[in-house]
Amino acid sequence: MRDRISPVFDVAVFLLPLVLVASVSLAQAETVDEAALAEFYGNAEMVSIATGTPQPLRESPAIASVITAADIAAIGATELNEVLETVPGLHVGVSGVGYKPIFSIRGIHTQSNPQVLVLVNGIPVKNVFDGSLGTSWGRMPVTGIARIEVIRGPGSALYGADAFSGVINIITKSAADVHGLEVGARGGSYDRNDQYLQWGGDLGKFDAYFYLERSHSDGPRKRIDADVQTTLDGLFAPFPPASLAPGPGERSQDNVEARAEVSRGNWRLRGGFQELNDIGVGAGVAQALDPVGRGDGRRLSADLNYDNPGFADNLGLTGTLSYYNLENLARLQLFPPGAFEPLFPGGFPNGVLGNPDVYERHYRGELSGLYTAIAGHRLRLGGGYRKEDMYKVEESRNYMLVASPIGPVPFPLGGLVDVTDVAAFVREEARTVAYAFAQDEWNFRPDWTLTTGVRIDDYSDFGTAVNPRLALVWQTSYSLTTKMLYGRAFRAPSFGELYNVNNPANLGNSSLDPETIDTWELGLDWNAGRGVRAAVNLFYYKMDDIIRFAADPAPSTSVTAQNTGRQTGYGLEAELAWQASRRLRLAGNYAYQKSTDESADADVGFAPTHLAYVRADWMFDPQWSVSSQATGVFDRERPPGDDRSRIDDYVAVDLTLRGQKLFGDDWGMRLSARNLFNADVREPSASGLIPNDLPMAGRNLFLELSKAFR
Repeated sequence: MRDRISPVFDVAVFLLPLVLVASVSLAQAETVDEAALAEFYGNAEMVSIATGTPQPLRESPAIASVITAADIAAIGATELNEVLETVPGLHVGVSGVGYKPIFSIRGIHTQSNPQVLVLVNGIPVKNVFDGSLGTSWGRMPVTGIARIEVIRGPGSALYGADAFSGVINIITKSAADVHGLEVGARGGSYDRNDQYLQWGGDLGKFDAYFYLERSHSDGPRKRIDADVQTTLDGLFAPFPPASLAPGPGERSQDNVEARAEVSRGNWRLRGGFQELNDIGVGAGVAQALDPVGRGDGRRLSADLNYDNPGFADNLGLTGTLSYYNLENLARLQLFPPGAFEPLFPGGFPNGVLGNPDVYERHYRGELSGLYTAIAGHRLRLGGGYRKEDMYKVEESRNYMLVASPIGPVPFPLGGLVDVTDVAAFVREEARTVAYAFAQDEWNFRPDWTLTTGVRIDDYSDFGTAVNPRLALVWQTSYSLTTKMLYGRAFRAPSFGELYNVNNPANLGNSSLDPETIDTWELGLDWNAGRGVRAAVNLFYYKMDDIIRFAADPAPSTSVTAQNTGRQTGYGLEAELAWQASRRLRLAGNYAYQKSTDESADADVGFAPTHLAYVRADWMFDPQWSVSSQATGVFDRERPPGDDRSRIDDYVAVDLTLRGQKLFGDDWGMRLSARNLFNADVREPSASGLIPNDLPMAGRNLFLELSKAFR
């Protein structure tokens, strides 16, 4: 109990003086410039992700959150993961493989994280190989982001596959958000150095926006005490150990991100490019420390959008064409030199090596219309087609897996062998999806709106999925809104789950069905006046046909993807925000989530049972502001079969000082300390292969300077 009280006490000691000093300032004359206030606090909360058209957040037929560019700047965030930690009920974890992000919503937590749909300007950016964001996702810098909209709960009735536990839509900046040229640079802990520029303005008859950012970091290199090779060394004793643990996890990376947008009238053309080089592989792909393995990745995207709300009388028309290409490349040392020496003397002098490369192309087209001629109704009809093509798979390795008494083990091939044409780890495949959807927003009484919808997706590889939604929003009083929601969603099997081959430890199954989830929600949103807003929502869900890799019957030592297991979950999410004065805002949220593996009658593990977040923003001068925030993660159980003790709780505190329009309105500055009290933050490792879990960054600092040329 003492361990839990101590970090909470640290947070209280840190936040209380800030709040008290800010409160004293309320007695002083408040002469802060209105434009400065608007820039600091952002605009009124509107959301479009819930129905496809903008509407006030509290009236939307979904449990949603909006994070503005002003919020992002105030909290000192420089990457997407740091922003999403502020969303109620959403915890950002990592997998041991390259520390890829895991967006855990409402206790739904898996290592590849395919149950959350991530969109950039409404276009999905997940790969089809394993359903994750891929190694080439990196940190995603936030300089070019205008706002982020998040739905907690199902979204398949609008967005189709993988909008399962939530939807995250990242909306990038445009010429309306940036006026003129802005350049900036930041540097800090872990040899971090970033540079960026962005420009917005007129380009002839077009509105245009351009953005470029380059970033480098050596990563925190936190010590990992033991890994899976440590366990193998114990099995092979008294042979000399091969494990590189204790040692640091490798988290270095170089990242380049570029975006461009050109618009005129109802047309908008966007393009994006991301490249990551020399990405460290974290704790190692096989959960054995890998100091030499690296990943590279490239992403290229383009989309053309037509949006005409006045296409005809009572008819708006929207259409999108998009292209998305990604390359995930890896050069890996799966196990260190000397591994499996007792079984194969001299077999792996350079370690067990594997070089898997995956290339994908995604093509999409969608057309929808919004019809408003029927009194009290807003009817949206639409459909689309997409192709997901894993068009090239390449692999070389110096081993093949063979059965042994301790399970599949690598057998040496004497050197790197190109197995692309004979034994690649997954087949090259493609799928097509045709879909249609309908949605009706029926304002049948002045204070009541019923939103109904359904979407039908027809997949070429596993069949049809039908997903309905039902949302009743009641303006209970002038200050109170009540939401009663139901939705069904699905998660499509990944190509790895369907088509993995030549790997007896992890085989695909082409007969898989999609995962499904049914969710019921009750939400209350209360504008209490005097700058106070409160919201609370309750949820319950049932997951079926969960896809897991399960052991085949003996004597086989393989595991195969199967529809097995069922999960249920329930909980609540509460939010409170208080605009204490024109210069001081306090906010916080709390989430309780309980998820049960029905087959084991036990907690599913990994995800926190309790999440807490508090934040204070104080503009103490028209040009200067300070923001502090604290994130608490509590009661993370182990999954069934993992006998380790509960994952340690933590509270992490951040502090950011920000200066705007300095030295003649042209300069900006941010000084940010993250994990200020150096909390021991750890994310759970899968299956106990890293016994003491995955250490995250300790205290780290950065300083950012920017200059605008208007």
